[in-house]
Amino acid sequence: MDRRTLLAGAAAVPFLPRFAVAQPARARTLRFVPHANLAVLDPIWTTAYITRNFGMMVHDCLFGIDADFEPKPQLAEGIAFEDGGRVATITLRADIRFHDNEPVLAKDAVASLKRWQKRSPMGQYLDTLTEELVALDDRRLRYRLKRPFAMLTAALGAINAPLPFIMPERLASTDPFQQIREVVGAGPYRFVANEFNSGSMVVFERSASYQPTPAAGQGLLAGPKVAHFDRVEWHIIVDAATAAAAVQAGEVDWVENPPPELFPLLRRNRQVKVEPLNPLPLSGILRFNHLQPPFTDKRIRQAFLPAVDQRDAMIAVVGTDSDLFKTDVGVFTPGTPLADDVGLEPLKGPRSVERARQLLREAGYANQPIRLLAPTDIATPAALSQVAGDMFRRIGVNLDMVMMDWGTAVQRRASREPLDRGGWSALCTAFDAFDFLNPAAHFPLRANGAGAWFGWPEVSRLEALRDQWFEAPDLPAQQRIAREIQQVALDEVVYVPLGSYIQLTALRRNIEDRVVGPPIFWNIKRG
Repeated sequence: MDRRTLLAGAAAVPFLPRFAVAQPARARTLRFVPHANLAVLDPIWTTAYITRNFGMMVHDCLFGIDADFEPKPQLAEGIAFEDGGRVATITLRADIRFHDNEPVLAKDAVASLKRWQKRSPMGQYLDTLTEELVALDDRRLRYRLKRPFAMLTAALGAINAPLPFIMPERLASTDPFQQIREVVGAGPYRFVANEFNSGSMVVFERSASYQPTPAAGQGLLAGPKVAHFDRVEWHIIVDAATAAAAVQAGEVDWVENPPPELFPLLRRNRQVKVEPLNPLPLSGILRFNHLQPPFTDKRIRQAFLPAVDQRDAMIAVVGTDSDLFKTDVGVFTPGTPLADDVGLEPLKGPRSVERARQLLREAGYANQPIRLLAPTDIATPAALSQVAGDMFRRIGVNLDMVMMDWGTAVQRRASREPLDRGGWSALCTAFDAFDFLNPAAHFPLRANGAGAWFGWPEVSRLEALRDQWFEAPDLPAQQRIAREIQQVALDEVVYVPLGSYIQLTALRRNIEDRVVGPPIFWNIKRG
């Protein structure tokens, strides 16, 4: 019996150990099974989506993008531009408060934005343009820029991790490369720290002090964020069959990311609906560590491309239904304006392990160890890692595949140490469609060395093209530059695209008005 048959059978077995959920105030509690354990509480320090989703529960931003990707006010009342767009003054809404009942002040926003600008790709670019960011008084903060930046308001409301969450100044003053351990937000839900048990349970309660924005807007992060549930519980259930059984039995309301082998079973249950989490696809990647041999050598990075099979990777993630995945994928989200097939020749056509072996020999590969970080408890990176590990083994490299939980992988991938001191060579993960729409917030495309995303490539030409993209006058110019960005990125192998896929999610049929996109817990309600 293969793994998929075993899982599907286990999810249907009536004597499967039941997942116990407390019953009081059941109708006012939403029970959710996230895609991973929450190991990091600082949504600026990491790009892990589980922490981003946690951040959206408890924090808020000055602005939020709507379904048309237009920024709308959230904590901000509005923004005014002067001096030809070089000066922007943001006014906060009156009497907005953090969960500790302290007022949200302009100095809090300034400290939060300065920290965010050190970690976000969009923020890093904004940082290069910022001459001054100061609090003028309790409710007003001011940007003074070196030159106008048309994307300023959109940047302050972007959905790309890390989001520009506003925190108290005392927390936001923390070094951006150190984790904040205390959680004090100004969002619709309050984190219940004394009920937090990493690996088991995360609890949120509706914030009594939260006042939804009066500004119009709908979808994603815009418009009033209305919390219909008094309590939201994240139940960490690593076993997919147990999670599927729980949602079928009504013991949980929502399973974020069930594996493909369970889709038919879940669809047969009339009380469960299976639907796309987001209509736009996520993208899988294989990332090499450019700081550690053998991947310091561009020729060795290129040598693996003939053996990379995007179809194999996507089938491992979502199964054989070709409507759920796309191959011949580059560095931008398929179906969006910047997507193109330029430079994809090494990833197209018949795949050849023997050709990869030959190129490795020609590049001088000397059997150096290759350490692949392979999480086991989060579906997509686990599946992609298995495919990558199999590819490495068939090529015949000296593979050290290290199995670990996702929380450990998130911590360990930040290490720049050599392999003999706990470092790593390669990892697989996936990114939300919103992160790959364009170069602005595209983490794996950054090639600024020490300031880049984990793997730390350094390609000055790629960085120069990114700067040009920000200054492009219109979409055709942006598309032209984006094609060149993709050509350079694939030639340098800053990462390897593994295809794109639609992520399905499973909810009880009485859960209504879900905001389409990442897991969002405002406006959703029980019908």
